[in-house]
Amino acid sequence: MKIFILIGIALVFYLLRANVMAAPILKIGDDAPTFTLPDSHGNQVSLSDYKSKWVVLYFYPKDDTPGCTKEACQFRDDFKTLEALGAKVIGVSIDDSFSHKKFAEKYNLPFPLLSDTSGDVANSYGALNNFLVIKLAKRYTYLISPQGKIAKIYLSVDTSKHSQEIIEDLKILK
Repeated sequence: MKIFILIGIALVFYLLRANVMAAPILKIGDDAPTFTLPDSHGNQVSLSDYKSKWVVLYFYPKDDTPGCTKEACQFRDDFKTLEALGAKVIGVSIDDSFSHKKFAEKYNLPFPLLSDTSGDVANSYGALNNFLVIKLAKRYTYLISPQGKIAKIYLSVDTSKHSQEIIEDLKILK
């Protein structure tokens, strides 16, 4: 019995290590990976739709969970300030469009939530936790310049002040 437990633990560590190693590493100055995904209304949204704009592309694990709700509502509350700075906000998770629609309506979110059910886009940004049967987006944010380049990467996010951090960085980068 103990041998099966040890094998199980070793397998979990192997899978976690493989998951971390599989994620691409983006750097500031890299071209932002392109994508086209459905929003909460089923419309296709592409990164190229935001050419010549700053884009706040934030990945989050799950609709209507405490941390994700706090982060989305902070972006909602700071939406006009972000827009005044020339930035568009886009949220992405593995949830489907129907889940995004309920979440956006419940909290009056004025920006698109995109459905990446395959996890391909999250993976292209290194923002995918893939545990074989369970996929979740990591809480990562990328600030993309009007030229389509990665301008800032946020891999450690405090959901209660993240949008303010982005506002301050935009003021410096503009």
